[in-house]
Parts: sequence; structure tokens; C-alpha cells
Amino acid sequence: MPELPEMETYRRLLHEQICGAVITSTAVQREKTINLPPAQFGQLLQNNRLTLIERRGKHLLFHLQSGHVLLLHLMLGGFLYLGTAEDKLARTAQVTVFLGERVLYFHGLRLGYLHLLTPDQIDEKLAPLGPEPLNPEFTLTHFEKLLEEKRGVLKTAMVDQHWIAGIGNCYSDEICFHARILPTRRIPELTAPERATLYHSMQEVLAEAIRFGGYMEQPLYRTDELTGGFDERCQVYDRGGEPCLRCGQPIVKDELSSRKVFFCTHCQQ
Repeated sequence: MPELPEMETYRRLLHEQICGAVITSTAVQREKTINLPPAQFGQLLQNNRLTLIERRGKHLLFHLQSGHVLLLHLMLGGFLYLGTAEDKLARTAQVTVFLGERVLYFHGLRLGYLHLLTPDQIDEKLAPLGPEPLNPEFTLTHFEKLLEEKRGVLKTAMVDQHWIAGIGNCYSDEICFHARILPTRRIPELTAPERATLYHSMQEVLAEAIRFGGYMEQPLYRTDELTGGFDERCQVYDRGGEPCLRCGQPIVKDELSSRKVFFCTHCQQ
């Protein structure tokens, strides 16, 4: 599932490529992906200009000149492709948005959604989300206060979008590996130095993942050389049984609350 770095990569690239463009038409292949009848959805989008593209947690927000906002959550398996009517992938797009000659294809939205909402509806929808971990206001002191509220397992807390927004399976494991802390540790057991280390690892890992374009394999557009660059830099995620890049011991793959979890029992404590 795309996480904060993947969605932030999309936001930055889409801002460069299509911010300011006018939506000329839409096509909906799967009605359950949107929240309005396709005809109404298309009517409200047609001739509307994209004025701003934002990210909140794992969501993308496409702000429109009309004041409406397209809220995207890719969930599991979703991804975007920006091309033309001829330059497209050999698979069905659940929603297609035409921007003149450019076309934005929304793929894999069997579980995800693209909803057209008012500003008030957006505020209500996103209100339960926790703080953004890379926001300058999210300080070590703030993080320590959040930790005091939790009594469960570290990984379970880190993927809770109501606690901190944007971190999922991949980056929770990568952050814990960077901090040399087992993701299976219980939060009350963490020492003050470990909590500080965890905070700084969160900042470093997420910033690096954004810098290298996240781990998504599919480029956003044909000449996109950024998206997916972090995939080969993952230290533990999806590397079960492979040697740890830090100590050489096998990476452990386990399951925690129905989620995959990867760690090194030699490097992490």
C-alpha cells in the first residue's frame, strides 16, 4: 500500500506536471470508486481547473477552482499513470481524467476511492487523522507525549493512522530497523534514549524515502526516473530470509496483528 513517501512523490510530480490544467472530461469504469453518479461526477469536474495538489497522510487532495476537492486514497494495489490517450497502460483504469491532451489514469482502485467533496466534507473526513510526522510542529516533545498515550506494541501503534498519519507496513519496519529497535517491543518498555532515537529515525527514513521517490514500482509517467527509487534501498521490508545489510544475519519475517513484519534479531533490540 502506498504510504507517505509514495503519496508525497506523487504530489510533487503531479504539481509540476498538471497543476493549473483544466479537466476537459472524465470516464468512470467502476462506479463504486466514486461517491456520485458518473454523470454528476463528470459534470462537476468538466471545465474545472486544478488549482492545488496537497497530501494528508496517505491521501492526495486535488483542489479545484470550483472549491470542490477530489480526495484520493489508493489503498492496496492502487497507483496512478499520467500519459495520453495513446500512451496508457495495458490494463483497465477505474477512473480516467482528461486534461486536454494529458490523461490521468487511476488504476487498481478496487479497494481505494476517488471522492468529490466540499471543503467541509474534507475537513470532516480527515479530522480523525493523526499528526504529520514531517511537519515542523511535530517535535520530539510532541512525539514523546503521543508515546505516553500508548500501551501496545510499537509497530501496531506506528501504522495507526489516528495516532500518526502516513506510516504503514514498510516504513514502520524501516524506521524501527534504523533505530535498532524491534517493532515487536511494547511502547512502555522503551527508554527515553530509545524514544528519541525512534523520533530521529522517523524523520531520516521518511525524508530519505521521499528523496528517492518511495518504493512504488510503476513510474508515474514515461520519463519519470524518480518514482520507486527507494525500493532498492529498503533495509528489511520484504527481505525475509535475506542477509541483514548491517550484520549479515537472516532477516526475520513474522506476522503481527495480521500484518507482515520484518526485522533483524541481531541488530534490533
